[in-house]
Amino acid sequence: MIKEPMTKTRLTMAAGLLLTLASCGDNTSEQFQTDQSGGAAPTVAAPPVETKEPNTAYQPAFPAQTRAAGVKSTTAYEGKVLTDGLEKPWGLTSMPDGRLIITEKAGTMRIASLSGELSAPITGIPKVNAEGQGGLLGIRLDPDFEQNRMVYWVFSEPLPEGNLTSVAKGKLSADEKKIEGATVIYRATPAYDGTLHYGGRILFDKEDNLIISTGERSDTVTRPQAQHLDSSLGKIIRITKAGEPVGGNPFEGEAGAKPEIYSYGHRNVQGLAFHPETGDLWENEFGPRGGDELNRIEAGKNYGWPTITYGIEYGGGKVGEGITQKEGLEQPVYYWDPSISPSGMTFYSSDSIPEWNNNLFIGGLSGMHIARLVIEDNKVVGEERLLESEKQRFRDITQGKDGALYAVTDQGRLYRVYKK
Repeated sequence: MIKEPMTKTRLTMAAGLLLTLASCGDNTSEQFQTDQSGGAAPTVAAPPVETKEPNTAYQPAFPAQTRAAGVKSTTAYEGKVLTDGLEKPWGLTSMPDGRLIITEKAGTMRIASLSGELSAPITGIPKVNAEGQGGLLGIRLDPDFEQNRMVYWVFSEPLPEGNLTSVAKGKLSADEKKIEGATVIYRATPAYDGTLHYGGRILFDKEDNLIISTGERSDTVTRPQAQHLDSSLGKIIRITKAGEPVGGNPFEGEAGAKPEIYSYGHRNVQGLAFHPETGDLWENEFGPRGGDELNRIEAGKNYGWPTITYGIEYGGGKVGEGITQKEGLEQPVYYWDPSISPSGMTFYSSDSIPEWNNNLFIGGLSGMHIARLVIEDNKVVGEERLLESEKQRFRDITQGKDGALYAVTDQGRLYRVYKK
């Protein structure tokens, strides 16, 4: 049944796109306005969108590493609820005909039409452990889906010795009612008897290999494994469609290191995206209390957790030595304090709203908005909050075949964000 939209958010922005290279609190730095052709002219910068007090007194390593200037879209756009009938959706991706295939946390998949009609739950999916932060997580279709109908997904797999972040694949039946021949192709070991920080995003790179994110499983006993190359926890993983390490991965042949590891020192990566022009891999990850990060990923690099962080423990104490920088450890391109709990993300690349091209859109859970980040020369120079008045926990976002953005929320909504 097609559901009528429950609500609409009509947001028309009359101000120009405002950018700055200033850091938080610097009112004297040079300020810029960038037009759609890329030109720059002096203007008055908008204040940062974040107005709450930070959790820490940590200072950024460089200007605009946090609380970049506010920006406002000049194009009128609309956020429309297509359906509210999903059950805790977690991941979504476009099908060749423009429809969306969506995972639900409890262990089901559904297909959504662009009018909001939902299919019945798709069967044949291996059991998940949906306790805590676990469940059926990220999803992608094979680049050759139109020929082979293969689907790949990440899930929290329950085993006798504990739970794992695992990757599976299977064939979507011709009638779209079931997954045929579901097979687990990769398990991020070691298993752990906990229900937090699974990571769970999945992408295909340009060579049709899989990029997978894992979490360090949260607890202090597992946290150090983000720094251990003999563990898959707290990593970005690069594997083939058969689940094998990709030849040429940075730790291939290194004694004691898992050859599938692409980067390490991550906490809980819930956003992955490739830049549409540069091809660079970007990720976001949850910090503890503050310290959510945006990183540009390079092969073999160490991104610091839990040795360095801009956040603190949930109880208020420092994490480890309480340091934010250390030689050999990568700095985040950007961080948030207080946290917005960044989740799924996508770069925009469409003629529909040209000023959004190459901007990064991130779903915020505790932040309850979609963050739009303007990135220039691998730095965040502007931030905007979309659909903040909806008060939704935005779990994942993708660009559709029609150039619109599609986002799902923990409360069960599917949004279409498009030019009015």
